[in-house]
Amino acid sequence: MTTLSIPELCLVVLIGTSGSGKSTFAATHFAPTEVVSSDECRAIVSDDANDQGATSDAFEVLEFIAGKRLERGRLTVIDATNVQASARRSLLALAKEHDVLSVAIVLDVPTGVAVERNEARPDRDFGARVVKRQHDQLRRSLRGLKREGFRTVHVLESVEAVAAVSIERTRLFNDRRDDHGPFDVIGDVHGCRVELEDLLQRLGYATVRDEQGRAVDATHPDGRRAAFVGDLVDRGPDSPGVLRLVMGMVAGGHAVCVSGNHEAKLVRALRRRSVTTSHGLQETLDQLALEDEAFVVAAREFCDALVAHYVLDDGRLVIAHAGLKEKYHGRASGRVRSFALYGDTSGETDEFGLPVRYPWADDYRGAATVLYGHTPVPEAEWVNNTMCLDTGCVFGGSLTALRYPEREVVSVAARQTYYEPVRPLAPPERDPQVLALDDVLGHRVIDTEHMGRVSLREDDAAGALEVMSRFAVAPAELLYLPPTMSPVDTSSREGLLEHPDEAFEHYAKRSVDRVICEEKHMGSRAVVRVRADGTGVVHSRTGRAFFDTTTQDIVLGRVARAVDAVGLWDELGASWLLLDTEILPWTAKAEAMVRRQYARVGAAATTALPSAATVLEAAAARGADVGELLDRTQSRAENARRFVDAYRRYVQPVDNDLGVQVAPFQVLASDKGTYELRDHSWHLDMADRLVQVDPDLFRTTRRHLVDTRDEASRADGARWWDVLTSAGGEGMVVKPLDNLVRGPKGLVQPGLKVRGREYLRIIYGADYTDPTTLERLKQRNVGQKRSMALREYALGLEAVRRAVAGEPVWRVHQCVFGVLAMESEPVDPRL
Repeated sequence: MTTLSIPELCLVVLIGTSGSGKSTFAATHFAPTEVVSSDECRAIVSDDANDQGATSDAFEVLEFIAGKRLERGRLTVIDATNVQASARRSLLALAKEHDVLSVAIVLDVPTGVAVERNEARPDRDFGARVVKRQHDQLRRSLRGLKREGFRTVHVLESVEAVAAVSIERTRLFNDRRDDHGPFDVIGDVHGCRVELEDLLQRLGYATVRDEQGRAVDATHPDGRRAAFVGDLVDRGPDSPGVLRLVMGMVAGGHAVCVSGNHEAKLVRALRRRSVTTSHGLQETLDQLALEDEAFVVAAREFCDALVAHYVLDDGRLVIAHAGLKEKYHGRASGRVRSFALYGDTSGETDEFGLPVRYPWADDYRGAATVLYGHTPVPEAEWVNNTMCLDTGCVFGGSLTALRYPEREVVSVAARQTYYEPVRPLAPPERDPQVLALDDVLGHRVIDTEHMGRVSLREDDAAGALEVMSRFAVAPAELLYLPPTMSPVDTSSREGLLEHPDEAFEHYAKRSVDRVICEEKHMGSRAVVRVRADGTGVVHSRTGRAFFDTTTQDIVLGRVARAVDAVGLWDELGASWLLLDTEILPWTAKAEAMVRRQYARVGAAATTALPSAATVLEAAAARGADVGELLDRTQSRAENARRFVDAYRRYVQPVDNDLGVQVAPFQVLASDKGTYELRDHSWHLDMADRLVQVDPDLFRTTRRHLVDTRDEASRADGARWWDVLTSAGGEGMVVKPLDNLVRGPKGLVQPGLKVRGREYLRIIYGADYTDPTTLERLKQRNVGQKRSMALREYALGLEAVRRAVAGEPVWRVHQCVFGVLAMESEPVDPRL
């Protein structure tokens, strides 16, 4: 038997004439799902496996299937003649695209055998001439297969050789998934042997020395092993000493090591290749010149044999010198090796003449922990389940290790600065009050306490930037923007688009037993930040100043005095408060929109439609057949009247000297903490206390409690909504009584709005209640709106958390900006 070794993950290309036995070979040695046959693909697209006219379409299907398998990390076998270089070229490109090795298995059987086999098959009628031509093409190709790009070529030159084959699947060098550690992963050493010995000692390793006292191995009593992320050499005082110790540990099974870019460059230099001896390479060459030749040869062979990355612990751990994005884990190609050694660079250089590297870790979402080095950082920190362990020991920083799987960071300080860094280890300290475009532009990912990573699309930032830069209040005062609120699911009730039943059911399904129904004020959402001295800001939900300066000062002064009068400053130990409110009337902020949009529509409709109805009534009296048109016109006239009644409720003036009222419903934060874990009854009680001392300025928020497990309680809640909306109210917001609630799948919606039937005329148009229109509207999808509401909610909570923690203004602003940016997402604004 002849054993052919192929990698567990690769693209196998069978090459042979028609009749050479490729399909039989594939069926013998590979699973049916692993084989993609050109004949079967012809049958798929044309119902005839021998339809040569379908070849082009068949190969599109073949390459699509093969690509999807390789993308998922599955070995794939191509069963086709593949005797021409042009046919193989696209398959080699496919392997390269998915970073897998390509293997050619050539079935070079005699032409006569292939012809005889074809003649025995009635579906093969193309004769010996075609087989001979294919065989000639195959023979011309044999010597050039390696040059084409095949990593391995197996040639079987007879029927007997084909029959005597067995296939052995071998792991890639980077596949050590069965190695579970535990490991101590060590960052860039760069010739700092003394610090490496210090770190190993702190990690619990015992150093083994030779007769000359040199460290040649290190063992751990608990069987732990070191894992080095590369860059053992250059810049430091004793690169040979580091190599001697690490080589001994690897040889003894006490360590694993991947290549760094400095090892790769050292190998080229030791092979007398043309390299620039910069970045410490000359120091290493001078140090190696003092060593005996046998050690230098062994060091060169050791560095040359290092792989670019390892996948360890069932795929849960990846180590690579410069890191590795998920799609490259366990793959093998020049592109993967380059990324692992050098990272992802833009081709540009920074002000220090060093390559500009893309921050791949910011976008990493893989399940595997990735540990790496290469770019020195002041301190090892987690970024999306990755950690850079190069803490600049050779530059006077520290040498760092991570205990895995414990995820404990261990460091030792450098004894001295051995090499002055070109770029400072730590960036200059940033002014916490200064914002930068890089904080908010482009694709952003913000880590939040309550929802993990929240992603912001690049396109959404542009619109938010204009609002923030031109219209918003000062960033230092802008601590919070209210999230959008999702409506309930569409009501199944006839004539209604929204009803409380769906809100109660939504929360019941998420095990929220107690909800609070809060009156939805006919005003504008506003955030009030007030200090004890009466200063602060009142801004809209898009960050714009709500009042002119004079009115704002008066409102803030009265709010501060009311808070003082009820003892809230002392009770909370606070010097400032952040309140979520509604400010009435709606026209305090939206008068222009009411006049230009709603009033004009209402005036036109209520003038034209009754007149049209009068004309039609006269026509009907004369016997004209206009009954259907008359009914529709009268219905539209009535809808127009209801539309006018709906918006007029929003322009009713507030009867006090300011002409506005504030309806607070939540205490978001103070300088002493955030209050999202206090239930809504506590928040509304705080608001009621303010109403008691200044009822002229403050307005209470009516509410009703509902037990979602109790049908009678649900019915009472629905009746309460009926009373509110029948009297002209906008509707209500249903919230979990406990405020912030987390379910099995994460955060639960903080609130669902249930708007009244008549109010919705303002949103969807005067005639939205017509059966045909209403049926169409009931097909609305609230999923994206609901997702956006949760993400904005998490960002809002994160903003106030950072503000209370005293984080820099730019850190708070990232979250606030993110809320506004999400408002640019393409969601139906009527929702």
